[in-house]
Amino acid sequence: MKTLKDTRPGENVRVLKLNGEGAVKRRIMDMGITKNTDVYVRKVAPLGDPIELTVRGYELSIRKADAQMIDVE
Repeated sequence: MKTLKDTRPGENVRVLKLNGEGAVKRRIMDMGITKNTDVYVRKVAPLGDPIELTVRGYELSIRKADAQMIDVE
């Protein structure tokens, strides 16, 4: 399964599933990343951390560890 961490800058993907438990999963959902949400990958830092996204009309940066918990298509 492809995760958000594996996407390249300029890609538009859709969230399939959020992995993780409790507070971590809740924090990701509070940022607006939920199932069937479209996410545009704007930039990835040179070492891969953080990843800059556009979600629901706003810009968001997330850590590589969090991006690995988000399955996309």
